[in-house]
Amino acid sequence: MAAARQSDDSLIELFLDMQAAERGAGENTLAAYRNDLSDLAAHLRAAGTSVAKADTDDLRGFLKSLDERGFAASSLARRLSATRQLYRFLYAEGKRGDDPAAVLEGPKRGKTLPKVLSIADVDRLLTQARANAENAEQPRAARLRAARLLCLLEVVYATGLRVSELVALPASAARPQQQMLIVRGKGNKERMVPVGGAAKQAMAEYLALRAEPSGDGKKEARKDTSSKWLFPSFGEQGHITRQHFARELKALGAACGLSPSQLSPHVLRHAFASHLLHNGADLRVVQTLLGHADISTTQIYTHVLEERLKTMVRDLHPLSDEN
Repeated sequence: MAAARQSDDSLIELFLDMQAAERGAGENTLAAYRNDLSDLAAHLRAAGTSVAKADTDDLRGFLKSLDERGFAASSLARRLSATRQLYRFLYAEGKRGDDPAAVLEGPKRGKTLPKVLSIADVDRLLTQARANAENAEQPRAARLRAARLLCLLEVVYATGLRVSELVALPASAARPQQQMLIVRGKGNKERMVPVGGAAKQAMAEYLALRAEPSGDGKKEARKDTSSKWLFPSFGEQGHITRQHFARELKALGAACGLSPSQLSPHVLRHAFASHLLHNGADLRVVQTLLGHADISTTQIYTHVLEERLKTMVRDLHPLSDEN
């Protein structure tokens, strides 16, 4: 059993090494693959087989177990995708003489629309965040956290960055003359994203507050300002985590009367895209700004375009009933 586990682990690690080296998979993607495939390996071992020896019926049994455990269709589909990619890789590398996952079928997934905040909702968030940041009566540490949250909000709404891209921005992103951010996204691909005046102002104010010494803590202030990250932290990564930003965002939303289930950093990214399209942006432009490799990914926002087209016909067509 121990040998089978070691064999499973080594095959999965080979696959992950390929994803990192050849496809530029990031840490979050690799962690998701590792979690999904470890679950597969554990199920196969419990069934008396292994990754190297499993057949199609064994893999169907894994999918059935996920359904019995109450996995959502989207989660089940993700684990099926990871399983397919693993066995495709093992077959291509000669580790298996067949691909038992090739004929597997996944659940039918309904088309889900992204959660989107209204422009008024985003304005409430930004207004509350700015009020918190400008509250001079609170301790410096609290002001600094509030200024950082305002900066995070302004930047993500101005650029539509993924949260992993946002929290890992370098300090150089806040240079006063910087008109564009160079972002390294999924697949290690770089793209350029314009950054507006409100975001640049929030970055400048946040950095100015960071540079202020607290009492006699001049050494501490110098250490803070010398970080290579725009949003430094004492954690292992050196910058704040996605989870930390998400918690602060939900707390801010609660203060604005917004439901925590309605808010996440990704919802702000959706708001960026939806509000651009609603105001006339081209779908291809939004695809480029979001860093989507395929236009089909961006097409989840077509409901926004459809609504805008209906409004244009209603308002502009000479034979419209409302004209």
